[in-house]
Amino acid sequence: MLDPDKEKIKKLKKKLKVQEKKNAEIRDHMAEQRTIFANERTLMAYLRTAMTVTVGGFVAVKFSDDLYLEVIGVILIPIGIILAIYSFVRYRQKQRLIESHHHDYCPTSHEHEKSHASKKHYSNDEMEGKA
Repeated sequence: MLDPDKEKIKKLKKKLKVQEKKNAEIRDHMAEQRTIFANERTLMAYLRTAMTVTVGGFVAVKFSDDLYLEVIGVILIPIGIILAIYSFVRYRQKQRLIESHHHDYCPTSHEHEKSHASKKHYSNDEMEGKA
């Protein structure tokens, strides 16, 4: 192979490594967003279940003539409320964990770091404009 061809190949390999590093950071950022959305979906599932249990208990109390169904309803209502409270506590704990990982994240490429800095700068400028 000729020397100019070797140099071109070297340059292309270097560019490829830089692009792979950028892509890895983009994948990391997207994984973080997927984790946040998964946490929110989990919260919604817990709340949906809590609401179903609470409403089921309420229906059992209001519309049944049997004592055992009323007792079950009286038991289900607080269980549903406790489940709803638990879901918020669990969601908030996971959200704090996700945020702590986000703050600990250190971008490796300069362009990725610049894009994060410009987003933060834009957010600060936006906040100052509102004040």
